[in-house]
Amino acid sequence: MAHQFLFNPYILDNLPIPSTGFDVVQDSAEPRLRMYITNRGVKSFFIRKRVNGKDRRIIIGKYPDIEINYARTHVLDVLKSVSEKPKIHRKKISFRKIADTYLIKRVRRSQDSLAKLVRSIIKHLSPLFLKNIQDITSEDISDVLSKIEGCAVRNRMHELLRSIFKFAIENGYVSNNPVSEIPKIKEHRRVRPLTRAGFDRLLVAINKEKSQNLRAAFLMLIYGFVPKSKIFSMQWRDLNFNRYTWKGHPLSDAAVVLLQDMPQNGKWVFPGRAGRHLTDPRMAWKRVAMAAKIPNLTMDDVYKFLNKQLVWASDRESFRLNMNKLIDSIIM
Repeated sequence: MAHQFLFNPYILDNLPIPSTGFDVVQDSAEPRLRMYITNRGVKSFFIRKRVNGKDRRIIIGKYPDIEINYARTHVLDVLKSVSEKPKIHRKKISFRKIADTYLIKRVRRSQDSLAKLVRSIIKHLSPLFLKNIQDITSEDISDVLSKIEGCAVRNRMHELLRSIFKFAIENGYVSNNPVSEIPKIKEHRRVRPLTRAGFDRLLVAINKEKSQNLRAAFLMLIYGFVPKSKIFSMQWRDLNFNRYTWKGHPLSDAAVVLLQDMPQNGKWVFPGRAGRHLTDPRMAWKRVAMAAKIPNLTMDDVYKFLNKQLVWASDRESFRLNMNKLIDSIIM
């Protein structure tokens, strides 16, 4: 059962962050209003409601972007909109138009991440573009999915199609979800190859990289504690060395020292070709991974390895302290 109390800014701002998973709290003034608190410190208002016999959790928005009074006053509106059955549209509409609307209204990603998703949709789902969404059958979808190589990619497209059709149902364009009849392919989870001994060898191999730009970028994968796409697209204007932050994200001491020693030429911290930022230096990384004797190591493996050991803290300075402690422990 969720812990219940009167929601107010002071209490919500100082809620303890769970070490794993998430916690749920409930408003005593409006018991239907609840809040998730994740182990990353994200706080989101939501409502529970049974719809067609299934328990649904409807997210209202993140706190403090959404104010408490706004969340309370919109509980009835949200419940009413969920309870209403969508009117079935008789007008035909193409799958592509529904997909475009879905991307605008439901997908919240960075510009680079959204562009990557759009490229995947065009590559894998284009045979469905010109078809009316009302006419698409489970056989049509099975045929499209069967031509996608790789279990992981196929399952991601399966999830995306299921979500798009769910969106179409909610908006009254179709009455059933043909994707629900198609099972996913069972994936064999990849075992991440990085160990403490391997990490030591990796650090030595990175420091031997001849290119200063690549060497610094690879070291920031260790010191930055964010995915490679964010590291490689860093801009000088977003760095605040006085507050030790990048876009409000705290920087470790090692990251600050590394960045301050780099030449601040141009827009990008890690410039690539044709005036753009570094994107995917896979050949250079392969060379480093081979030198570290971990040939199947990916850049994401480094991020996952470190993030599993990093202790989260909602306070920026405490989080920075945890970063520094972890870096000191792995480098020493």
